[in-house]
Amino acid sequence: MRQKLKQLWRYMEGSKGLYIGAILSIGISTIFTLINPLVIRITIDSIIGEEAIQAPLWVQTFVERLGGKSLLMHNLWVAALALVLLNSVNGLFLYAKGKWSAKASEEIARNLRERLFNHLQHLPYDYHVKAETGDLIQRCTSDVETIRRFLAVQLVEVGRTLFMLDFALFIMLSLDVALTLVSMIVVPIIFVSALIFFMKVQKAFQLSDEAEGRLSTVLQENLTGIRVVRAFGRQAFEAEKFEKSNTEYRDLTYNLIRLLAWYWSLSDLLTMLQIGAVVVTGAYWASIGRITLGTLVVFTTYETMLLWPIRQMGRILTDMGKTMVSVGRIEEIFQQPLEDMQTDGKKPKIEGNIRFENVSFSYGGERPVLKNISFQVEKGKTAAILGATGSGKSSLVHLLLRLYDYQEGSITIDGVELREIDKKWLRRNIGIVLQEPFLFSKTIKENIGLAKPESAEQEIFLAARAAAIHEGILEFEKGYETAVGERGVTLSGGQKQRVAIARSLVQDSPVLIFDDSLSAVDTETEEEIRKALRERNKSRTTFIISHRITTVSEADMILVLNHGEIIQKGTHDTLVSQPGLYQRIWAIQNLLEEELLQEKPKGTPSEQDIVISS
Repeated sequence: MRQKLKQLWRYMEGSKGLYIGAILSIGISTIFTLINPLVIRITIDSIIGEEAIQAPLWVQTFVERLGGKSLLMHNLWVAALALVLLNSVNGLFLYAKGKWSAKASEEIARNLRERLFNHLQHLPYDYHVKAETGDLIQRCTSDVETIRRFLAVQLVEVGRTLFMLDFALFIMLSLDVALTLVSMIVVPIIFVSALIFFMKVQKAFQLSDEAEGRLSTVLQENLTGIRVVRAFGRQAFEAEKFEKSNTEYRDLTYNLIRLLAWYWSLSDLLTMLQIGAVVVTGAYWASIGRITLGTLVVFTTYETMLLWPIRQMGRILTDMGKTMVSVGRIEEIFQQPLEDMQTDGKKPKIEGNIRFENVSFSYGGERPVLKNISFQVEKGKTAAILGATGSGKSSLVHLLLRLYDYQEGSITIDGVELREIDKKWLRRNIGIVLQEPFLFSKTIKENIGLAKPESAEQEIFLAARAAAIHEGILEFEKGYETAVGERGVTLSGGQKQRVAIARSLVQDSPVLIFDDSLSAVDTETEEEIRKALRERNKSRTTFIISHRITTVSEADMILVLNHGEIIQKGTHDTLVSQPGLYQRIWAIQNLLEEELLQEKPKGTPSEQDIVISS
């Protein structure tokens, strides 16, 4: 708890002055609030009644200068005016409190969201592979909002409660010690019950928050993959999964509400008993002349003023408990170590001579994904990687980008060890088109120019032509200004892949990686793209991952992977003539293509996509 409070205090950095101003404002406001009943007491006891004015000397002097008690008794509007003025000043300080606390809390929330976003942007690739997107979204929104709400309202209310308790207790003791003791009988009980409640409710809030995070994840995944859900008729399954998470969240939240209900019911009972004790005791003592009627009014008014903020301590502690949970969830993100970008690393001129030597790699120390990988690709050459699903093809190129670091062996680019190169510099010089291309909710033009924001319009057009998507873009009503929608939903799979290829080409990197990025285009379009790439990439080193023999056949070197090992290496002609996995895949694809051609009626296209994964 103490550590989380320290974290919360650090979040307030830069806004502490505003909070001090807000707390001082609420303190001054509390003083003016407590003066109101004293003015009413003087009016009842000393102006309407016969009691001597019991007030500071300067107040008595002021009354005498106004004309004394007789003048005030015939002009009770003066007392009413005093109450109006007191409440007006009180309102001004309340406004200042609200303005400063709101400004400070909003600034803190804004800074916190920016810190979270920037931190998430620089976390390692492996973290985002394992993290649940829905849960991360909730931490960046709902948890930050919980902290903002606590800082905007409850934190300042703590100051108000302390000021109210100190000032009111001082005035009440000066008026009547015995009645003050009667007024404070249940206050310790309310405090103790608030503390017990706080300890119980904190865990309940954490369980509810975590359940809400899981619910958000289920919802986010369903909405993201809604087309897949509908295509496979999985609506009932998804509805059942959502219902399970929703029920869990409901049950845990119901338990939380039950705890809240118990606390507020108990505190309501104690509050009513306390007010009743003050009214009954005070009325009796006023009837026998022990206290004045004005004093009774002051005590009953103060009792109402005091018990509400004291009772509110339960809510404050409740919100503080929830806030501490949110602080903990946010700190879990901040405690994740940032990816070391090695900004002090080397920034050599990268031409594309790449060498793998006895490279081995595993995820988290588990079974090896790549074992003793060795090969060399010279500048301007094309290396193709073929293999069954799970054979380590994508892992190999991820090592080249240093999305993961290899545990054994050596990878060099132009003679420089990969581990010694600045990561940002490395990734700026290696372009990649992922197997599942991601497009942002921007225009086609903005998506293509994303890797190089300063790129000229002509560069974007040339890249689009090379990716065989330029003519398709022009067919849209708004051309390059067409918005692609969330995750590129308005484009077909092949169009998204080609836009992603164009985006990579705009980057103009000396090394290009195509991670099975031609799988969604037909063979005719694929040939057009490969032809454009051959002409464009004569000086670039290119890696192509594919399941199609036609895609890899023109490569200068083909690597055949199986269970993380290179089992064959050579050109297409060499590998076709050798018994092995490559020859079997080539034979199967040729056989299937011949059968398909024989079955097709005349007049239909002569080629189809044939993709074999093993």
